[in-house]
Amino acid sequence: MDAGTARRVTVTAWVVGLLGLALVAGSLVWLRTGYVLSRVNGDSMSPTYVIGDRIVAERVGGDEVRRGDVVLYSAPERYGSGVDVMQRVIGVGGDRVVCCEAPDTPRESITVNGERLSESYVKDGIADGLHRPYDVTVPEGRIFLLGDHRQNARDSRAFPEDRAGTVPVDAVRGRVIDSFVGPVLLGVATLLGLLIALFGLILGIGTRVMRRRPAEQTALWPEHL
Repeated sequence: MDAGTARRVTVTAWVVGLLGLALVAGSLVWLRTGYVLSRVNGDSMSPTYVIGDRIVAERVGGDEVRRGDVVLYSAPERYGSGVDVMQRVIGVGGDRVVCCEAPDTPRESITVNGERLSESYVKDGIADGLHRPYDVTVPEGRIFLLGDHRQNARDSRAFPEDRAGTVPVDAVRGRVIDSFVGPVLLGVATLLGLLIALFGLILGIGTRVMRRRPAEQTALWPEHL
């Protein structure tokens, strides 16, 4: 391999290797900053999510969540430091959440701004189950959350003395989504980046070996005359 060709191949090896490393770094950063991966450890969101389920949440600002969204949030003063809680958003800033219409009957329900919620996701069709009526107007910049298993959820209802149980939107870490496509694609991109970087490394080492070989052969040739 002549010197000019060797230099071009070496440059190519460097470019390929750096591109591979950039792909790895970019994918890992995107995965870390764009998603939260977790596992369900409690029963408060059954039957929608049960113990052991793996979940993925896309990182969004708390002001982006809407009624009906399932979110991960942190409230260390309630649940302890480092604990992510998964619950469903029932009311956002300005909403009036009232429980319960027709209590102690199969038609028990929650209303938001006077409209009865249709909650097919709640366990056994029970909208509350605790029989503790509440009438909450959610302050701006906060959200009211409930678990889907209303009889076994320590949610906004458990903290009426703290802004009627509402949580600041800044506490939201992510919105739970049903698709793992994003994280999987980023994982594939990371693997691809590693393979590209490895190819660049092998190409660079091979070029270095080929450049040294003629010199070694020239140095050894006279000794064999």
